[in-house]
Amino acid sequence: MNMFKRIGLFLLVNLCVVLTLSFLIQALGIKPYLTKNGLDTTSLLAFCFIWGMGGALISLQLSKFIAKSMMGIQILSDRPSSAQYTKLVHLVHRLSHLAGLKYIPEIGVYQSEEMNAFATGPSQKRSLIAVSSGLLNKMSDDELEGVLAHELAHIKNGDMVTMTLLQGVVNAFVMFLARILAYALTAKGRSNNSRPSYGSFMLFTYLFEIIFLIAGSIVIAAFSRYREFRADRGGAETAGKTNMIAALERLRLEVNKEAAHPAQAPKEQPALAYLKISSRKHSGWTRFFASHPPLEERIARLRAR
Repeated sequence: MNMFKRIGLFLLVNLCVVLTLSFLIQALGIKPYLTKNGLDTTSLLAFCFIWGMGGALISLQLSKFIAKSMMGIQILSDRPSSAQYTKLVHLVHRLSHLAGLKYIPEIGVYQSEEMNAFATGPSQKRSLIAVSSGLLNKMSDDELEGVLAHELAHIKNGDMVTMTLLQGVVNAFVMFLARILAYALTAKGRSNNSRPSYGSFMLFTYLFEIIFLIAGSIVIAAFSRYREFRADRGGAETAGKTNMIAALERLRLEVNKEAAHPAQAPKEQPALAYLKISSRKHSGWTRFFASHPPLEERIARLRAR
C-alpha cells in the first residue's frame, strides 16, 4: 500500500510541476527554441532555466508535505502524550536555542527500525526535523543530542536551499548543453534554411542528458558529503564534541552490524535518503555517488579538530 501511495504522490508532484512550469512559460511568452531558421539560443536558455530551476524550487516548497506523506510522519505537539516524545521535544527546543535558530522546527517521528533522522523544509521558519522510532528507542540521551544537533545544523546552514539551488543549476546546465550538442550533431551538413528531424534531435538530446546527469550527480554528491562534514562540526559546537562523536560511533556500529548480518538488518526507508544523517556503506566507484561520507572519516575529522 505504501508503494502505491509513493507512486501516486510522485505522479501528483510531477504533474503539479509540469502544469505550473508550462503555464509560466506560456505566461512569459517564451517562444519555441527550435525554429525553421535553426536554434534560438535565447529561448532555449530561458526554457532550460525555467524547467531546471523551477522544478527544483517547486520541489523545495513541497518538501515538508512530501516528507510527511511519504514517511508517514507523526507531528508532535508542544505537549506530547508520552514521556519519550516529551524528552525529544524538550531536546529540540533546548538545542535550537543553543544553535541560535530564530524558529523552532516542527518535530516529528516516523515508524522505522532503522536508526536515522533528517531535516527538511524550504526555510528555517518552515523546517521539519524527523526522527525514526528505531533511533529514538535505541540511542542514549547523549547520542540523541548529537543527532539532533547535526540536523539542526543543516537547518541553520540552509543546506536544503543550497542543495536545491545546486540541483537547479545542474538541471538547467544539463538541459541546455545537451540540446546545443544534439543540434550541432544533427544539423551538421544541412543548409541554413533547414533544421534536423525532431526525432533525431530528441534522441541525441536524451543521450547527452543521461551522460551529463551522471556527471552532475557526482558534483551534487560531492557537495552533499561536504555539507555532512559541516553539519557534524555544527552539531559538535551545539551538543558538544563528545556527544557528536558518540552519535556517529553508535551509527557506525549499527551500519557495521547490518553489513555483517544483512538478513537481520531493518528495512531501509529509501524515501529522502539523501537528507538523513547516515546511509549504508558504499564501495568502489559507487562512493562517488554517495550522499554521505563514510562514518569512520566523519568521526576521524571530529576527533582531529
